[in-house]
Amino acid sequence: MIWGVLQFPGSCDERDALHACELAGGEARLVWHESRDLDGVDAVVVPGGFSYGDYLRAGAIARFSPAMEAVAEMAAAGAPVLGICNGFQVLCEAGLLPGALLRNRKLRFLCRQVDLIVDGTPSGRFGGPETPQVTNRSPFLAGTTPGERLSIPAKHGEGRYYAPDEQLDRLEANGQVAFRYASGHNSNGSLRDIAGVTNEAGNVLGLMPHPEHAVDPLTGSTDGLRLFRGAAKGAVAA
Repeated sequence: MIWGVLQFPGSCDERDALHACELAGGEARLVWHESRDLDGVDAVVVPGGFSYGDYLRAGAIARFSPAMEAVAEMAAAGAPVLGICNGFQVLCEAGLLPGALLRNRKLRFLCRQVDLIVDGTPSGRFGGPETPQVTNRSPFLAGTTPGERLSIPAKHGEGRYYAPDEQLDRLEANGQVAFRYASGHNSNGSLRDIAGVTNEAGNVLGLMPHPEHAVDPLTGSTDGLRLFRGAAKGAVAA
């Protein structure tokens, strides 16, 4: 499997994403934002950072880059695409994911370890008696179980997930809510505790916390590596 990690002016986590992709298996390459050619990659990571200095608003300029045109085509073809933090914001700005990321509730930049609950069930809430037993459609969730708790670091100033109530209802009904903040860990004020969502097909995932920073026991958690390995395993199986 070949991973492509985009690099924008202002990106700061692309090297960490490269490392996580390599640990998950396969080859990982940096893709400059001006490149329209993704050079045959099988999956894409849109990394965290401050693309174009977050001028206008986070992700608003990066979504027009030539590389993102190619990412949109890959996403439409079903390739795995992961947007992390600023990458999540870019994917929302580009219309590849629903909703928007707003300033944190207390207008402060947050940097802390948070616990996430794996969701991805069409009922919108896991664990209840009416929750259908389904296989997560997102390849990034292939190695997880609904209701499972993961420890992932977060660092952002505009991470408050927002969508109108009708759209939130549809996301939950479709099983597009991939992750929620555990009780007491939703410091940014995201609606319905949403930390990550997918597109309808499930191949595009946006996540505000940073799984690429949770791939080594030295940093306190390897839970993030499971997302990368899930996508790699799915690509090999396909």
